[in-house]
Amino acid sequence: MIQSLTLLGLESSCDDTAAAVVRQSGNGAAEVLSSIVFGQTELHSAFGGVVPEIAARAHAEKLDHCVRDALNAANLKLSDMDAIAVTAGPGLIGGVISGVMCAKGLAAATGLPLIGVNHLAGHALTPRLTDAIPYPYLMLLVSGGHCQYLIVRGSEDFTRLGGTIDDAPGEAFDKTARLLGLPQPGGPAVQKEAETGDPKRFRFPRPLLDRPDCNLSFSGLKTALMRMRDQVAAEKGGLTRQDRADLCAGFQAAVADVLAEKTRRAIRIYLEESPNGPAVAVAGGVAANTAIRALLETVCSEAGARFIAPPLALCTDNAAMIAYAGLERFRNGARDGMDLAARPRWPLDQTSPAMLGSGKKGAKA
Repeated sequence: MIQSLTLLGLESSCDDTAAAVVRQSGNGAAEVLSSIVFGQTELHSAFGGVVPEIAARAHAEKLDHCVRDALNAANLKLSDMDAIAVTAGPGLIGGVISGVMCAKGLAAATGLPLIGVNHLAGHALTPRLTDAIPYPYLMLLVSGGHCQYLIVRGSEDFTRLGGTIDDAPGEAFDKTARLLGLPQPGGPAVQKEAETGDPKRFRFPRPLLDRPDCNLSFSGLKTALMRMRDQVAAEKGGLTRQDRADLCAGFQAAVADVLAEKTRRAIRIYLEESPNGPAVAVAGGVAANTAIRALLETVCSEAGARFIAPPLALCTDNAAMIAYAGLERFRNGARDGMDLAARPRWPLDQTSPAMLGSGKKGAKA
């Protein structure tokens, strides 16, 4: 019988300020008692993307309100918590600092243990929060800032099979939306337009499918779409609504096809290690795309692997995943002090070489 634990989680790595309370009971089942998310879409809408300075200030203003609302929604107090978990990276450094400093203040005031959490580990462990799946499993983390295939063997044991060498798919969706005059965030806007579009009208490239590995590239798709947009606009004197829908549908289909084929390859590698009861999970904001999710589910079914996709609210950034990841670290004896540092870059796989295009200052993921 394991001890029941209740953790408060804080998340502020990008443009969502979040707090949540998660409890793991004595039988090992985890429950989200509350999850509060304050979005910043309106603050950044005029700029076509997230402005780090504006995001950091908004986090500093909203974090205490988030904590209060999360505790009230769970009908609990800080004194009922066993520890405080907080995203310590990777992410926009101003936002990460805001969250870490808030968590440190709460820990200092209450004497509660402080647990720093890798934001990507939060996503990667979400299937254990929602479905209690055992290790090891294959994880596709696909979001606005990251895209990678991971074999998850433990709460701090990750092996990267491949990832994006340039833009993450969510970033490509955002850029596509800007190129076509659609609102941000780009993922939902492009998906909505694609629903009435013809995915076969425009043929976009499927990058890196000629390579046998699990690496991905999405930057060229954005460029191809821009050129196709310009060509159609020059021929017709502008874009019709149907032109835009068809461009979105073609782009989305290209992303889905690339992810599907690379997922097949990752599954083959994973099955060499886990032939019995294989499970494939997907998380991150792009996992909320219904077309991509449906295709990945088909790929897993063909491979005889269980497909797990958390509820949409737990695919995008949230603090429940941070609280749960902190809970697993806490059970393993992890504790952080007041010297816990905010990190803009923090790879999950500490042994694999950095991905190409990760920047001069080191690997982002």
